[in-house]
Amino acid sequence: MVETRKKYYLLLLPFAFLYRIGVAFRNFLFTFKILPQKEFDLPVICVGNITVGGTGKTPHVDYIVNSLKNTYKLAVLSRGYKRKTKQFTLGNTESTVNEIGDEPLQILLNNPEITVAVDRNRVNGIEKLISIADPDAIILDDAYQHRYVKAGTNILLIDYNRPITKDHFLPAGDLREAVSEKSRADIILVTKTPEDLKPIERRIMEKELDLFPYQNLFFTSINYKKIKHLFDESVLEINKETTVLLVTGIADPQHLKEHIINKYTDKLEEIIFPDHHNFTDSDLDNILNKFNSIKSSNKIIVTTEKDKMRLTNIKNLDLIKNLPIYYQSIGVKFVNEKNEKLFNNIIEHYVRTNQRNNQIYQETY
Repeated sequence: MVETRKKYYLLLLPFAFLYRIGVAFRNFLFTFKILPQKEFDLPVICVGNITVGGTGKTPHVDYIVNSLKNTYKLAVLSRGYKRKTKQFTLGNTESTVNEIGDEPLQILLNNPEITVAVDRNRVNGIEKLISIADPDAIILDDAYQHRYVKAGTNILLIDYNRPITKDHFLPAGDLREAVSEKSRADIILVTKTPEDLKPIERRIMEKELDLFPYQNLFFTSINYKKIKHLFDESVLEINKETTVLLVTGIADPQHLKEHIINKYTDKLEEIIFPDHHNFTDSDLDNILNKFNSIKSSNKIIVTTEKDKMRLTNIKNLDLIKNLPIYYQSIGVKFVNEKNEKLFNNIIEHYVRTNQRNNQIYQETY
């Protein structure tokens, strides 16, 4: 995809220009209240980005959920990308990817005590969640562009390795919106940051982003957890002699690939599918054939936790049930421990001080 963009960059620029005009006009309509925004009488936290895919929204939503769920009754509302259902759908532990999508299902299975729902119409989704679950706070997953809801706190995620100041609009680049729209964010999280981030590198990023005084900036990195079996959850220990077949259907598998090579083994082969790819029996046959073609008795398959949601959704699981197939789950860790405490305090303070008995319901048009 990246190579294709480079090859046809000049041809894509006119389309990027038209896309930019359309997005700018839409934001103009919201900014000057020509299109309606609705504000609710409970804390609403929006987590999103202004680029397509790969900034780590799901682990960051999961982090926020874990920081609040022991004190507050939470609900997460997502669009449910690539699900087969159309309307508002309330998730449960028996839900499938087809019903609510892979990322909402992952959040729900990791946090079964919270409410997870999907709805393309976020205003309708919030109203239904209030009616059904009566939460203390709602977290909107991937809703930075869904401006019909006026969230109380907007959290914008930016990939450290893909600076938005050097990007271009779709389809020539990855930008969904102009870089200036970062001004709508209360908190900016620079994700996938190197753990050994140097002070000068941080200052360069801060200068490039040129944030306003009201905005808080934090840096997070990927926290790779234990690799577990896809079906029985047993923990895997990889040695340097192990050959890994990496199977991914995510936006950016490069970090996981580098992690496996750097920490475990450089004997790695891979099959890459598009982000949110719905696996078929034919795909499983291809994975099996690739695995069998590896000439080693010490070999395994590793995928991601998000891919696990879709792999285990296939009816004919017998094709891979007996394979040594594992998944790598990830979390979030802040580059600086003090910053982690500050971030948690900001989020908790917002939720605590904006409970319904402290806030007047408003509706703006």
